[in-house]
Amino acid sequence: MSGKHGANKGRLATASMVGTTLEWYDFTVYNTLAALVFNHLFFPSLDPLAGTILALSTYAVGYVSRPLGGFVFGNLGDRIGRRAVLVLTLVVMGLTTGLMGLLPTYASIGIWSPVLLVALRFVQGVALGGEWAGAVLLSVEHGDQNKRGLNASWTQVGPSFGTLLATGLIALITLAISPDDFLAWGWRVPFLLSLALVAFGLWVRRGVEETPMFEQMQHAERQADLPIADVFRNHWRNLLIAGGSRIGSDVLYALMVVFTLTYVTGTLHLSRPLALSAVLVGTAFNALSVPLFGALSDKLGRRPVYGFGVLCAVIWAYGFFVLLDTSNPALIVVSVVIGLVIHAVMYGPQAAFVTEQFPTRVRYAGSSLAYTLAGILGGGFAPLIIVSLYKEYGTTLSVSLYVTAALAVTAIALFAARETAHKPLRD
Repeated sequence: MSGKHGANKGRLATASMVGTTLEWYDFTVYNTLAALVFNHLFFPSLDPLAGTILALSTYAVGYVSRPLGGFVFGNLGDRIGRRAVLVLTLVVMGLTTGLMGLLPTYASIGIWSPVLLVALRFVQGVALGGEWAGAVLLSVEHGDQNKRGLNASWTQVGPSFGTLLATGLIALITLAISPDDFLAWGWRVPFLLSLALVAFGLWVRRGVEETPMFEQMQHAERQADLPIADVFRNHWRNLLIAGGSRIGSDVLYALMVVFTLTYVTGTLHLSRPLALSAVLVGTAFNALSVPLFGALSDKLGRRPVYGFGVLCAVIWAYGFFVLLDTSNPALIVVSVVIGLVIHAVMYGPQAAFVTEQFPTRVRYAGSSLAYTLAGILGGGFAPLIIVSLYKEYGTTLSVSLYVTAALAVTAIALFAARETAHKPLRD
């Protein structure tokens, strides 16, 4: 690549990673605090597990609002460009998170406090709905076409990186201050610190040009008038394949990152730092593995690598609890590490696989819709379903069967797809 489109590879990777890092930093801060303290702060008049379920359902609101963002920003991304939309989504995302850190609690303003929390969560979700596809397209449409799997996977490192930052920070704060102080003001700190991530993200993204593929399409005046309508009319099969491919990995991630905290502290009655450490170490391994499997899919193809991940995940949906139930700290950490490396086998090729399903003129819209609609079915309700199944049946088998069902959807999507790794992007 030459000229103005020879964007610095490091800057390009960072620009595509920074939004999903912020997104998952925000979501993990929210998640962890929902599991640990929000039932006291925002939903106090309920029994603890019901309070946790309510707190996690406000987590689901952030997913339910995403398709709205997918619709709005998907259309904009295919009409005015990838870069402009990415700057907008980053600003909205950061501001809503900062405001969460300033919210009065139930003790101060009663019912308005959970209402405002849910409203901010909703707006945050809308911004997130437009973020992922644009971030992936920035690297896929700019970079070396023989390395799309690797290039797209940088966006996928963001979730681990964000989870790592958030979990690490919350662990530090819980160690540094008393539980009473954490409940009084400590929980606000991670929300407010997200503003620093936004500032960095804006600086990085301002240094990246619009993608050459979008510019060529713009010059030829070949943009779709209504990209979203075009996707539903002409590319619905690919939308189902792309969306279905995400569901299994999302549910596995919710099991490893969200339910581990609830199960280790609530059921096994082990310490909160142990649960957080297990997630922290597992997430670090996930971040390191994702680009490896993205690159491997450039060589072997998307479907073989992805499919192998699905197979391993089905086995681990059961093996995971065998190790957890030993209550041995080392084995608990190992169980989460294995689970999150298996997740990376699917997650590495995923971004390239999803975006390769659509032609340039509707690639932003198609990828956004696939990501956001599958996100509701997969990630959005998964923590809620897992906790509810466990509460209802009192056994981890019900949880493992649910994870298996989600992985079966992904397996069907992969089976129905064509291999796209070694073909040029559709124009």
